[in-house]
Amino acid sequence: MDFIPLSDWGLTPTPPEAGRPFLISGPCSAETRQQVLQTCTQIAGLGVQLLRAGIWKPRTRPGSFEGLGQIALPWLVEAGAQTGLPTCCEVATPDHVHAALEAGVDALWIGARTTVNPFAVQAIADALVGQDVPVFIKNPVNPDLKLWIGGIERIHQAGIRRLAAIHRGFSVYNAPKYRNQPQWEIPIELKRRFPQLPVLNDPSHIAGKRALLYEIAQHALDLHFDGLMIESHITPEEAWSDAAQQVTPQGLADLLDQLVLRELDSDNTAYLNSIQVLRTLIDQLDTQTLALLGQRMDAVRQIGWQKKERNIAVLQIERWLHVRKTALAKADATQLSTEFVEDLIYVILKESISQQTTIMRQYPAE
Repeated sequence: MDFIPLSDWGLTPTPPEAGRPFLISGPCSAETRQQVLQTCTQIAGLGVQLLRAGIWKPRTRPGSFEGLGQIALPWLVEAGAQTGLPTCCEVATPDHVHAALEAGVDALWIGARTTVNPFAVQAIADALVGQDVPVFIKNPVNPDLKLWIGGIERIHQAGIRRLAAIHRGFSVYNAPKYRNQPQWEIPIELKRRFPQLPVLNDPSHIAGKRALLYEIAQHALDLHFDGLMIESHITPEEAWSDAAQQVTPQGLADLLDQLVLRELDSDNTAYLNSIQVLRTLIDQLDTQTLALLGQRMDAVRQIGWQKKERNIAVLQIERWLHVRKTALAKADATQLSTEFVEDLIYVILKESISQQTTIMRQYPAE
């Protein structure tokens, strides 16, 4: 799939400064004309590239504030006109698409609760055929990379090339810290598969709390995400939706001042030489690691043949627990996290079972 870089979208008269993230901000929900205008005008000078406001709000349960709908579209467009910035809103149906574009909204995003439904995404894609409008696609609520990619593909097939993904985290039951778990490995894999696809981060929906916004936003920038979507509100404690995760314009300014921007690369000769030496070492160690794993699996297969000859079960749970315990005990000495070691040992033991199970289904060794 071909994608147009964010810097060439032509949304704003002045694209972000080199190395600066593409910034989307504005209220979670458009509540009143005054609230939208005041919020947007106060954040306009903070490096915001695109103003946002929720017009239609898909809520978990009926009775929650579900947005004012079409009546609020002129407020967002007016905020854009006053600040000279483009605007965007969430759409979940073809009717939303038509209403937003007819009102003059400049860009659209598809929310997580819509991305999860291929029928809904396809209906939106059909409504976008023939349109030249930027579209952002948030990840589905559940951690399903294929579903996220499927949504991107459907919009791409509609002819949209100014297309970007937004990582807003994934729903889990009784989340211990964040409102939505980041599961960074999923957007990283998306970036690996589609290096040209812009990927932004939504720290507001991951954090769920203002106090956690910085650590999420900084981590996204450390991973060289292309931008951030951060919810802002003139009086967030009085917001009609998601009050705990929105920041004031001053809070947004303070947050942006704290963020450290990372370069993608450097032309410093000493750095490049040092990195090349270390990467060569890593390549050699990876080769050695794979060779050792191959030797380990060879021993595993030999054990598998002996188990088969003596009609012994593949899974020996006491042995599994012993290998796990021994490996975890060595984690500190190797400066590896216990989580990493446990995951690694689990994958190795899983492959060991697979190797021995295959042997159990074969003829005896000759």
